[in-house]
Amino acid sequence: MRALFVLLFALLFSVASAHAQDAAGTAPSEPVAQETAVDDLIRILEDDTARAELIERLRQAAPEGGTAAGTGAEDPAAAEDTALPDLNIARQIAEYTRNVAEGASTTIRSLGAAFGNVQDIFSGVSSADGEALRTLAINIGIVLVGLFGSYFLLRLLVGFVAHRIAEAVRDQSTLRRLGGLLVVTLVEAGAILLAWALGYILALNTGPIPSGQMGINQTLLLNAFLVVEMSKLVLRTLLMPRYPPLRMVPVTDTNAAYWSFWIDRIISLLGYAFMFVAPMLAANVSPAASNAVQVLAMTTAVIIGVVVVLQNKDDVRLWLTEMSLRRDNDGLGRLLVAIGQFWHIVVIGYLLVLLVVWFANPETALPFMIGATVQSLIAIAIAAFVITFISRFVSGGLRVPDDVRLRLPMLEQRLQAFVPRVMLIVRVVVIAAAVIAVGQAWNLFDFNGWISSDEGAQVAGSIVSAAFIVLVAVALHLIAESWVEYRMNADPTKTLSPRELTLLNLFKNAFTIALVVFAIMLALAQIGVNIAPLLAGAGVVGLAIGFGAQKLVQDIITGIFIQFENIMNVGDVVGVGDKSGVVEKLTIRSVTIRDMTGTVHLIPFSSVDLVSNMMRGFSFHVAEIGVAYDSDIAEVKQAMFDAFDLLMETELGEQILDVLDMQGVTAFGDSAITVRARIKTLPGMQWGVGRRYNELVKQVFSERNIEIPYPHVTYVPSGGGGGGKTPKPPIIESEARNKGDDEGKP
Repeated sequence: MRALFVLLFALLFSVASAHAQDAAGTAPSEPVAQETAVDDLIRILEDDTARAELIERLRQAAPEGGTAAGTGAEDPAAAEDTALPDLNIARQIAEYTRNVAEGASTTIRSLGAAFGNVQDIFSGVSSADGEALRTLAINIGIVLVGLFGSYFLLRLLVGFVAHRIAEAVRDQSTLRRLGGLLVVTLVEAGAILLAWALGYILALNTGPIPSGQMGINQTLLLNAFLVVEMSKLVLRTLLMPRYPPLRMVPVTDTNAAYWSFWIDRIISLLGYAFMFVAPMLAANVSPAASNAVQVLAMTTAVIIGVVVVLQNKDDVRLWLTEMSLRRDNDGLGRLLVAIGQFWHIVVIGYLLVLLVVWFANPETALPFMIGATVQSLIAIAIAAFVITFISRFVSGGLRVPDDVRLRLPMLEQRLQAFVPRVMLIVRVVVIAAAVIAVGQAWNLFDFNGWISSDEGAQVAGSIVSAAFIVLVAVALHLIAESWVEYRMNADPTKTLSPRELTLLNLFKNAFTIALVVFAIMLALAQIGVNIAPLLAGAGVVGLAIGFGAQKLVQDIITGIFIQFENIMNVGDVVGVGDKSGVVEKLTIRSVTIRDMTGTVHLIPFSSVDLVSNMMRGFSFHVAEIGVAYDSDIAEVKQAMFDAFDLLMETELGEQILDVLDMQGVTAFGDSAITVRARIKTLPGMQWGVGRRYNELVKQVFSERNIEIPYPHVTYVPSGGGGGGKTPKPPIIESEARNKGDDEGKP
């Protein structure tokens, strides 16, 4: 198409020149008229409708017979093109291969011209109109000086305003700093637009063209200025090298200034070279000069990129190594270390490939490579932002309000254990999405086409549905546990009964098991697994377990009846078999008991023949006191009543439900008479009340000289002396020592 436009332009220009010479004789055309005609022709060629009409008129005005412009000189290429039908597939293939060959040839000649014979580049200057070039240089120079001069002055004003704003928001909140950054960015954008508008006004009112019109070269300059400076503004907004208080990116001042300097130069070099200098040279000097400028600019940009990469090779490696150390050298940390060792080789290779691709096919391969690179960088940046946010969210921890923590003491711990696992899954999904986006950008695979197909949509839908089911199941599990915990701690002033605690724990366990089973079955069904055989197999397995594990079945059946009969609950002190202690855990199959020594016993219900609950309704402390045979029983009973009165005056008096139940003498022992009394207490308080009552009984008995007999050993020596008599062996007797018995009578 470009070659066709050049041929049409040459033909139209020659016809217009011949027509002007016939009409005006030998009078030379005015430069203003020539430039106006060129501008009109450019406008016609840029308009699709006008260009089509022009081509149709040229075809109608062309002489028949295959001669070129009526000169009789036959163009072989034109004759060859005319001889082939327009819609022939062979013609289309031939034209395509010819264009490829011509493009490669042009590129090679441009490279040779750029680095070899400089005279060929400016071969078109000799044929160009010197006066027109001088006029063009003057017009562009005026616009150039006015444009950049006004922008320089505006930048001074913007710098003053930006400095004041930066000092005003220094050490302020992030929101105020972000507001200051937005204001500075808008002011700088306004300065760029104002300088661009002043440049347009200057271009429209200067030069030999009548007022209100401007040449295409001035438009190229102004548009290049707008694009380049806006791109540099985006860079300055991110790094803010001159105003650190407004910088939102966590980089040092040195790094911000360094990267801003080099990226600013690369943007200016490529932007003005490709958008202004190269098109202007192509239109006014020669296409070879334009290609040489493009090659020089692209090569210079790649060389700058290679130099920057080599300068920062060690810094990036150390930065990635520090990140790996902060992550304790986990899988991602080791990957970062590996990237730090070879990243510069990959980047330099990419830059060189980019340059070669541009040399080979700048019209197709280069836009694809640049577009794929930009898409890859955007995908990686988004993934890095999300992963960084997730990491900071998880590392920051989760905190719940104090009132919620009071009612749900385990919720915060449960969330801290649950949320990091979910975030890990989200992190894996984000990395996978970034990999897919990069592969799609480089056409490594057609993920969009696959996901749009029936098979892809079905697979993706199944995975999403299964993941949603698992997520809902986890959320329901968390809700159920939180509800049970809330029921247990809903009212801090009210204590739930052991029965409620037991039933709530049983509900939580049963709900968890049922939820896990149903979630697994539904998730497998969503990903295409036929769960009917699994259900049938579960029935067979259950039957086999029923025959082969009779103890397990007996455990469950006995546990069900124990729960129905409500014989024990969590917190009760029970005796199960030959073990007794506090019930710590109660399931449908077993009971967990902690005895007095702290030992935990797990007792299956199949081995339980007897359950003794010591904490139902009320309890008794049975006091059986042994006194000497010569004690006054009435005095003993009164002493026990007095000890009970002292007990009622202590803090344990609130735990006693009734008066002392004196039952009197219950047994005659070898050396003591047993007197029994009972104290009725709240469930589970009999042990504490009994220990305190025993202390008080001992105290009262000691005050009133009531003796509590106890067994002891008396050593009776045999008679000794002279006379040659053999001494008798000692006599050892067991007797009860009574108070006042000085002779030690048995």
